[in-house]
Amino acid sequence: MIQMKQCEKEKVFENLSTSVLVVDPELQIILANPASENLLAMSANRIEEHSIDQLFLGSEELISLIKHSLETEHVFTGNGLDAQIPISQKTLKVDCVLTPISMEQCLIVELTRVDEKLKIEMEDNIVAQQNVMKELVRGLAHEVKNPLGGIRGAAQLLEHELPSDELKEYTDVIIGEADRLQKLVDELLGPNKPQDKIPINIHVVLERVRQLVDVESSHKLIFIRDYDPSLPDLIADKNQLIQAILNIVKNADQAMSSQGSITLRTRSRRNVRIGSNHHRLLVQIDIIDNGPGIKPEMLDQIFYPLITGRADGTGLGLSIAQTLVANHGGLIECSSKPGNTVFTILLPLAS
Repeated sequence: MIQMKQCEKEKVFENLSTSVLVVDPELQIILANPASENLLAMSANRIEEHSIDQLFLGSEELISLIKHSLETEHVFTGNGLDAQIPISQKTLKVDCVLTPISMEQCLIVELTRVDEKLKIEMEDNIVAQQNVMKELVRGLAHEVKNPLGGIRGAAQLLEHELPSDELKEYTDVIIGEADRLQKLVDELLGPNKPQDKIPINIHVVLERVRQLVDVESSHKLIFIRDYDPSLPDLIADKNQLIQAILNIVKNADQAMSSQGSITLRTRSRRNVRIGSNHHRLLVQIDIIDNGPGIKPEMLDQIFYPLITGRADGTGLGLSIAQTLVANHGGLIECSSKPGNTVFTILLPLAS
């Protein structure tokens, strides 16, 4: 019979895809595996600072089941339970298996997210949409770019032939509108500069974005920073990440008319698949606002170019942000309800 060493047992525990928490008789969490970090959107050290009733505050059915399993020392299962996690501002639908270990005087809590399959399908859909739209928009933009140059050139030639300054006002309008459309096409085509990837601290990027938006907005906008200082540096293009995150934060600011709060939160994530690529370690950036939310019918389209809910919007900010993050092998997700809109940016860390 093969005997496993203690370090090998710990490695098996760490590589479980199921979220596992170990709870003592006082409901204090004494152990959390990496899969639970992904599920709960916080580090194991932070999870272990809380008791079950603190972590899942408001999840009465789940907490009651855990207490009952501890008291009776019986195995219990629960399906489709609401797990509210106020610390990370998340609400999940989970299945759970509760297994008491009498000799160790503890309880193993296994949690599986019910909507995980739907989430994976949604991520695949975002990646597929992004690839299709990128090619479509690039083709369209190139087709528009050439006639625009001709229109502008013809207007300039015509301007020199006109005898009256009053008539030149019309050519000025043509040239100005051609320049505006040229800028729009350039934005549709996305960044054309090569990436300058260097080691950067993601919190330096977030602080730069916060300062930029803070200067432009009124003092009624409040920023809440919830950073994980243990995150390692990213290998990334600093300016591109600033632009991507700035587009999202500005979008939130405009949706709230510069009145409300924006939370900037960072966490690590493990074992996440983006498209066909599996990443062992990622940085997760959550941008959370308490504005009116995004209409449900627009949620599936917000990363399409030229889709906007504002009369004065171009509909390019989120599309460009998704492209810039995709250039780093990452992905942007969004969930929204009135009072809580969350944009989640996932960026892979180099091995």
